[in-house]
Amino acid sequence: MIALSLAEIASVVGGQTHDIPDPSVQVTGSVVRDSREVEPGSLFVAFVGERVDGHDFAEQVVASGAVAVLASRPVGVPAIVVDDVQTAIGALARHVVRRLGATLVALTGSAGKTSTKDLIAQVLQRKAPTVWTPGSFNNEIGLPLTALSATDETRFLVLEMGARGIGHIRYLTDLTPPKIGLVLNVGTAHIGEFGGREQIAQAKGEIVEGLPEDGTAVLNADDPLVRAMASRTKAKVILFGESDEADVRAENVRLTDTGQPSFRLRTPSGASDVTMRLYGEHHVSNALAAAAVAHELGMSAEEIATALSEAGSLSRWRMEVTERPDGVTVVNDAYNANPESMRAALRALAAMGRGRRTWAVLGKMAELGDEALAEHDAVGRLAVRLNVSKLVAVGGREASWLQLGAYNEGSWGEESVHVSDAQAAIDLLRSQLRPGDVVLVKASRSVGLESVATALLGAEGEVAAR
Repeated sequence: MIALSLAEIASVVGGQTHDIPDPSVQVTGSVVRDSREVEPGSLFVAFVGERVDGHDFAEQVVASGAVAVLASRPVGVPAIVVDDVQTAIGALARHVVRRLGATLVALTGSAGKTSTKDLIAQVLQRKAPTVWTPGSFNNEIGLPLTALSATDETRFLVLEMGARGIGHIRYLTDLTPPKIGLVLNVGTAHIGEFGGREQIAQAKGEIVEGLPEDGTAVLNADDPLVRAMASRTKAKVILFGESDEADVRAENVRLTDTGQPSFRLRTPSGASDVTMRLYGEHHVSNALAAAAVAHELGMSAEEIATALSEAGSLSRWRMEVTERPDGVTVVNDAYNANPESMRAALRALAAMGRGRRTWAVLGKMAELGDEALAEHDAVGRLAVRLNVSKLVAVGGREASWLQLGAYNEGSWGEESVHVSDAQAAIDLLRSQLRPGDVVLVKASRSVGLESVATALLGAEGEVAAR
């Protein structure tokens, strides 16, 4: 964080200092909520969780070098005490962002947020020091903590914004007002909570409503609900996509023999060829979104294309491709799942598995409400249409819908199997995998299917990530 005194922080958050001998002492390190991340000069934020109370670690973190604790009660060590810790870190983040000279880029969407954020970060890093959201740290706690990790040297701040209801993104943009607002897509993720795609669009579009007149809204030309958000902003609008009307678009899109997208990137400043290290055609749209942001920030088509071609995945369990010594390829995409990302992952599996036997180890997609049965059935049917060799549906009711869809689409017999849990899937795969097979593992985070990928890789000792 930029250096601030404890007195200044207390004033910003409306807190009272307790047990602080010298309020002029500065926080020069990171602002953290995990006691294991404390370093000399840190400010420790004491949240009260369901199982752990951060206040219990107050003495430990100060002994480890923290300057003070941001707390909701006195803790016997230097502390700034506030009524609500979450509100306080939001106020502190707002203050720090105003002090920074950085350009703030905010993005949202139903699918691909984290992968796109990682691409934007890797492209912009080539131009100037950049700070970005770690993983999917995109809520009312993670976002301000990310903003607070910026320093005086930071020139670009890339923030992913998630939403589970109307008003959530508006709250986040109030904390950290963006100069560039990006909307990737409007899909069916969390449709059970929102009630419909129109409501999702209403929530996602809040990111462009607060943009300044000299800001830029970056919108997906290929998604009608996103494109319609142009009417909700006073900022400049730039479109990305494969549409001829897109300002930043992809031409001659194809997949390599290993399932990696290749295309001609065309921007208002020129064109250049891209061949990505990431897997799956869905990354083309993500790359175009990143390219549109980079173009607006002054990068040439050649610079952007080079950066996109060299960019990798910065976040775990998102199309992580690892090849075992015996030739089995494991695709770990188990961080989360929704219908759009499931379809994209299956298409990537089909492309990667040309001439090889493919396995789709799939589980529940959460928060789909009344659409759950139809969406799981559709994913099972798609696996058949893409000629996936084996479908392993893991879990309860939703998994049975996956298998039923596959069976009804292609009258699969042994090619589709329903197992009760991750361990049953591991046992099945260990007994039936052959050298050269490709295995995709994907489900909503609550299913915990990353354990399947971990077991498959750990069983063979050392692995080489591609």
